[in-house]
Amino acid sequence: MTSIAEPLNSTAQRATALGIDLGTSSCKAVIVDTDGRIVAQASAEYPVRSNREGEAETAPEDWWRAVTGSVREAVARAGARPAAVGLSGQMHGLVLTNESTDPLRPALLWADGRASGVLARYRALDRAQQDRLANPLAPGMAGPLLAWVHQHEPEIYAEARWALQPKDWLRSRLTGMVAAERSDASATLLYDVPADTWDFDVVSALDLDRTLLPELLPHSAAVAGILTPAAAATLELDAGIPVAAGAGDTAAAALGSGVVRPDDVQLTVGTGAQVIRPSPAALSRAEAGVHLYRSALPTGWYHMAASTNAGITLGWVCAAMNASWAELYGSLEEPVRSSDPVFLPHLTGERTPYVDPTLRGAWTGLSLSHDRRTVLRSALEGVAYAIAEAFTALVGPDVPERLRLAGGGTVAQPWRQLLATVLGTALYSVETPAASGRGAALLGAWAAQLVSEQDITGRLAPQARLVAEPQPGLIATVEDRRARFHDNVLRLRDSRRSPEDPAAHR
Repeated sequence: MTSIAEPLNSTAQRATALGIDLGTSSCKAVIVDTDGRIVAQASAEYPVRSNREGEAETAPEDWWRAVTGSVREAVARAGARPAAVGLSGQMHGLVLTNESTDPLRPALLWADGRASGVLARYRALDRAQQDRLANPLAPGMAGPLLAWVHQHEPEIYAEARWALQPKDWLRSRLTGMVAAERSDASATLLYDVPADTWDFDVVSALDLDRTLLPELLPHSAAVAGILTPAAAATLELDAGIPVAAGAGDTAAAALGSGVVRPDDVQLTVGTGAQVIRPSPAALSRAEAGVHLYRSALPTGWYHMAASTNAGITLGWVCAAMNASWAELYGSLEEPVRSSDPVFLPHLTGERTPYVDPTLRGAWTGLSLSHDRRTVLRSALEGVAYAIAEAFTALVGPDVPERLRLAGGGTVAQPWRQLLATVLGTALYSVETPAASGRGAALLGAWAAQLVSEQDITGRLAPQARLVAEPQPGLIATVEDRRARFHDNVLRLRDSRRSPEDPAAHR
């Protein structure tokens, strides 16, 4: 089982690898030994800027400052310098740079919605082209974002030499080498997913420059370069150590938490919620709002169903109701009742299964008999139903007997119990702190031949323990209320759409 170890001492130093996880709002540096233990970690935050509604940007130099601070702190805590570096990063975003990989503008992030209008150009692609993308269309992916810059910031686009994913930009800063990596590239909407390569036919159809896209590395554990003397001096590491290609954060987290087999299904709850399942073949489920990306292993893919409304929505509820998180979770001390209001949590639109950024939230069925505690309880219930809709889209009618549970948003036991009842399956907690960072570090260790693929998928995979099972006495109530939830989502969605809206006919 993964554990947090004491700092290594000078008489018992073991080989370690560093994982750098470049998240949306913070960077985590995680140092792992060859037994898979996290021996030290540190983090540093940076802002996501939104000058106007729909914008989400971060200056890459803010990333670099956070990387520098967190890496130095983690290495100092470990008491030994790592022998390799691996990377994990937020997916979908876009970093436009010059030849020297200096950013030309702030990075556009996955949460940026300005490219929504560009999606009409994707819908105009022929059926074969759309099928090769193998994913539902989302405006925050690198392809739509790049097309938006081409249209609205032509001077920046004309100056650009490289269009990079966030962690690929960071790797160029570490190694001086420019490259792309498949688990991230497959999530750009510029990728032929079944063929596992850039789709230059789609790139041309969008009137984009194919030379902006770097050469693809063979897999996430491939050696992408070595740490340059300049980067080593800044980070206080040894120059010349290998740097692995790395992976998108979801793929890295799957590796870090041992989700590697087709019968493994894992739910991660944080700002949003993701349900993932490995797949040996590139089978598209785009029509169900399910994503398909390359895994961090040399072969294989994974399906992902995503709800954007988990912790971010619950945080809003706490702020709006002036409630603490303890009070929110404490509202579940009494079970959900059939007379409770129904909460629709879609404050940020929704991905799976609706793929609709225009969805909005609501409370329905409120009466004078409902109090503050009832409203808080219904908020948790509504988020659980949104997660259940994504879960059902992924697994279909064959609900697995056990579901792995990860993420910092699932530590409260009453919340776990509600999720188990709503999802209709037993939940097994994966005790893996910093899963994406751990996965990144394991990729670095693999690249340096400190561990093997068999080690990572076998002896180093963390254990899971049973934490919640469905409550039989509540199943009928929950099923009835989930049906009401779904009906309310459709009614509110349809009431907000004009007949001219193409999505109204989906």
